[in-house]
Amino acid sequence: MKRISEYRDIFEGGLSRLDYNRPGLERLYEPVVYGITAGGKRLRPVLTLMGCDAFCGNAEAALRAALGVEMFHNFTLVHDDVMDHSDMRRGRPAVHKKWDVNTAILSGDTMLTLATQLVMDVPDDKLRSVLDTFNRMAVEVYEGQRYDTDFETRDDVTADEYIHMITLKTGALLGGAARIGCIIGGATEAQGSRVDEFGRCLGVAFQIQDDYLDVFGDSETFGKPIGGDILNGKKTYLLLEALNRGGSDSDALRSAMQMENGQVKIQTVTRIYERMGIDEMCRKAVASWMGRALKSLKKAGLTEEGYECFRMFAEKLIGRTK
Repeated sequence: MKRISEYRDIFEGGLSRLDYNRPGLERLYEPVVYGITAGGKRLRPVLTLMGCDAFCGNAEAALRAALGVEMFHNFTLVHDDVMDHSDMRRGRPAVHKKWDVNTAILSGDTMLTLATQLVMDVPDDKLRSVLDTFNRMAVEVYEGQRYDTDFETRDDVTADEYIHMITLKTGALLGGAARIGCIIGGATEAQGSRVDEFGRCLGVAFQIQDDYLDVFGDSETFGKPIGGDILNGKKTYLLLEALNRGGSDSDALRSAMQMENGQVKIQTVTRIYERMGIDEMCRKAVASWMGRALKSLKKAGLTEEGYECFRMFAEKLIGRTK
């Protein structure tokens, strides 16, 4: 097994060799390249490479699939930005702002097809299993996005519904990415399933941690201003857990969320969360989902080195702001 940075380097090397220079079709392919080269943590392709390496000792056997997984992820971001009316992505104008909405839709569709082509570049005896996993993962991500969009107009969303949504929208992609690599590396169905479950639980822990850091994190380390979710009225794990408890604090929170946007609103909501113990509850939830992730990983039949590599990936991801 390799260091996480080495898997990332393998991916970036493969990405640099992709050629989408199509004269006369610049407005189709330039947004594709713009999206896929925008940076990011590269969590999903790293998991694909790690999964393959863990079972066959050759990470590069899954490089094309890893590229496909990341292409798919970035396709979802291009379309999500259109749906959410988000102007910026990773510090740059979103595709639909740099070009236009029609271009974002068409280039996003192209990214999805390119992703499928890349993922299909595997040995014939692995193709059906890899495609089944990829398609199942994709549909679950779409289902998660549908739930997330529907939640925006509902006032009765529960914390359990939120967990189900992020399991689909975030967890399924991490789990599927890892499982695809395991399949290419020769893992059994049971082994792949355990690693998939590891990724799903890790995805839930990651999203709860992200919600927590948006309120209680450090803006310099977190990489974006604190309190954005509060100002945007976003339904997060913190908000839903607090509202669903009922009582005077929940009532006060509802009132605070109606305040004029600004630092006073952020501070008021944060104090209510602290009074209700929501910060500690979130930390315990993250630890619990991390525990579930590692429990599944232990049952995956990995070597000690393989287990430690995945464990370190998880610890680094969840402890990224400590």
